[in-house]
Amino acid sequence: MTTATKGDPLLRIAGGGLRIYDLGRPFTIGMPQSPNHPPYWHTLPRRHGDRVRADGGSAANDLISMGTHVGTHIDALAHVSQDGRLYGGGDAAAAGVGGRYEELGAHTIQPIVRRGVLLDVPAAIGERHCAPGYEITPADLETAVRRQGTAPEAGDVVLIRSGWGRHFDDPDRNVYIGQDSGVPGVSEAGARWLAERRVHAVGADTIAFERLAPGAGHAALPAHRVLLVEHGIYIIEAMALEDLAAAGVHEFLFVLSPLALYGATGSPARPLAVVTGA
Repeated sequence: MTTATKGDPLLRIAGGGLRIYDLGRPFTIGMPQSPNHPPYWHTLPRRHGDRVRADGGSAANDLISMGTHVGTHIDALAHVSQDGRLYGGGDAAAAGVGGRYEELGAHTIQPIVRRGVLLDVPAAIGERHCAPGYEITPADLETAVRRQGTAPEAGDVVLIRSGWGRHFDDPDRNVYIGQDSGVPGVSEAGARWLAERRVHAVGADTIAFERLAPGAGHAALPAHRVLLVEHGIYIIEAMALEDLAAAGVHEFLFVLSPLALYGATGSPARPLAVVTGA
């Protein structure tokens, strides 16, 4: 290690101790997911003992199949179009010729190391968690900002806690999906509130970021249109935000590096919130 490297402020901060909050969900067979995407599957085509080297060594390996919008993941800008157009006005049909999105695919999402802000909506409105199908409005977001003193700024990553994440591990995976009950989330107006602040990315503890009306499922996703298509703001879904909220951490270093899946519409992710302190 050179003298210059030893003097790097980042290394000095890390040496003083960091607390890392894992905001990603474990990828498991049968986990709740949108019915629009291929499910996660994992198997071992080779197990220890299937082949043993002369020296007694053996190795196991894996085969994984899944959609890129399953589990904790980030949406690339190629994921959603409106009236045949992608972010920036490109023709959506033409962009997919060849079976991949070269200009707006997941490989174009740069690693994210930015200021993160958690807006704890239930705490702001005096509840333990938002009700099924609750629509998070600009007024709710403003209330959270005032309560916490953490105003989103341009370039930030803003995470919205609804409390719905408590259902992710429910034995009945349909509870988290919320087809019948609806799922709380950001309204179209709330998405515009975030876009006006020129944030880099947003995330939530729900399956689709935005509010899903009872019985409607994914029939209408206006917040996706506002964020991805109109403003080029990435969306991270199915996040684990309970530990972060319980610790009262509302401002942190946010770290996420998507897989460079060339031409894909999204990527599995394991986002982190990092603060100082052992």
